[in-house]
Amino acid sequence: MSVIVIADDGIEFDGRTPETSPLGGVESSVVNLAQELAGRGHTVMVRNNCAEAIVHKGVDWAPIKDGLPDTCDLYIANRGDKLIGRMPEAKARAFWIHNPARYLMKWRYLSKLWRFKPTIVFIGDYHATTYPAWAPGGPRRVIPYGIPDDFRTADVTDETPGPRAVFTSNPLRSLDWLLDVWVQRIRPNVSDAELHVFSGAATYGSVGDDKAREMQTVLDKATAMADQGVVLRGPVPKAQLIDEFRSARVMLYRGDINETFCLAVGEAQAMGVPTVVERLGSVPERIIDGVTGFVADGDENFASAAVRLLGDDGLWNIHHKDALKHQRRWGWAEAAAEFEKLVRD
Repeated sequence: MSVIVIADDGIEFDGRTPETSPLGGVESSVVNLAQELAGRGHTVMVRNNCAEAIVHKGVDWAPIKDGLPDTCDLYIANRGDKLIGRMPEAKARAFWIHNPARYLMKWRYLSKLWRFKPTIVFIGDYHATTYPAWAPGGPRRVIPYGIPDDFRTADVTDETPGPRAVFTSNPLRSLDWLLDVWVQRIRPNVSDAELHVFSGAATYGSVGDDKAREMQTVLDKATAMADQGVVLRGPVPKAQLIDEFRSARVMLYRGDINETFCLAVGEAQAMGVPTVVERLGSVPERIIDGVTGFVADGDENFASAAVRLLGDDGLWNIHHKDALKHQRRWGWAEAAAEFEKLVRD
């Protein structure tokens, strides 16, 4: 078995955080990958801005300010340019990125990618296209996020839910647009429909704090639309979100050009929740169009697909069953197996 070190210099979190608090997709993915690799017999250490050193579910967590080990079999630098060159004695090196790769087109990144040539790990096909073919670095790999087992194995109800739509992404990613489409095109055609919004700044830690005012403007708009069936719920821990998905009829999310995976849609699909998206960023990769939901073009088509799923029990049941059949296949075990190959490469 291998010694694997994952380094992150972002917000404060550790392996316990998802059990008690909302957590963003990147941070959740670090937790899930680390735990899966540990469960597969590897020695896994995460060095980040956690508050204290702990061992949780087999993973050794400690503050990055206290230093890194001298060497390891695989070193995974997560996002930050200052991490790329750490652990010079590591036997294999990967740079795991999550946002559109345009931010790498700066000297502080390019110089380190040219010097150390880490394997660059993208999280989707669309994501990989955001880094030019001529740009420096080592091998390029696409390893999608795993969908957490909690969603992939959760029991779901056999009953057809009422007309409840959900939104579980960043409020700055087209929630304002969705609220307009909801009021103008969707709710007038399904008069008893509700849109439950599980969104807020808390999920994004200090990064969310920086944009809290902008987020709050959108959330205030949602609050003001209570008479139109909009219910602002705020972000919730994953265990509660699973319960909420059991009573959800459809997930509505336009998508965003900066969306490189969209774990929110992946989680909903794994719970059998049909989803309507537009052709933006990576979100079409999460849907099987016409089978587990719809990839719509434009406001009218988006609203029409939403209305059909909210109002047609037969259609909903077909998409629900197909989502459970097709969208539970890729989890963190599969993703971890791909990361293991980086040790041997």
